[in-house]
Amino acid sequence: MKFDPTPLPGAFLVRLEERIDERGFFARSWCRREFEEHGLDPRLAQCSISYNKRRGTLRGIHYQIAPHEEAKLVRCTRGSVYDVIIDLRPDSPAYMQHFGIVLDADERTSLYSPEGFAHGFLTLVDGSEIFYQMSAFYEPAAARGIRWNDPAFGIRWPGDVLVISEKDRTIPDFVPER
Repeated sequence: MKFDPTPLPGAFLVRLEERIDERGFFARSWCRREFEEHGLDPRLAQCSISYNKRRGTLRGIHYQIAPHEEAKLVRCTRGSVYDVIIDLRPDSPAYMQHFGIVLDADERTSLYSPEGFAHGFLTLVDGSEIFYQMSAFYEPAAARGIRWNDPAFGIRWPGDVLVISEKDRTIPDFVPER
């Protein structure tokens, strides 16, 4: 695997190193040892799949507060999404900054976000599916969200939001901790 840093400290694009032959290819998509060598949280508490019928579906932007913060490794396994992470660590030099990237099934790149980040995505095509690996269990009492169009972050989504849950659509404006 190749670990390419993003502009947000501790967040990485994780790219496959494919071994190609006449059958296709083989590649490692996760390795505890390699994650540890790059200073990333290698714990794996649970995995989830998000299937989205329609282009323009927005999920997020979600996170969990301490002590239930979670690192996430996110990969698009079908279709294409615009994936966004936000650094919510008050002591980080990138506090309240975001990073967005297109993840698609053909490229097979993953986005790793460490504890203290929020995550969300917008589907770019019908039938998109996301596979999540998380370092902590989901704790409903610790779940929080940021509204997709909160002016505090100025995220420029590459398409219209056509499908969104009532819960995500009505999240109040974010209040910074600093």
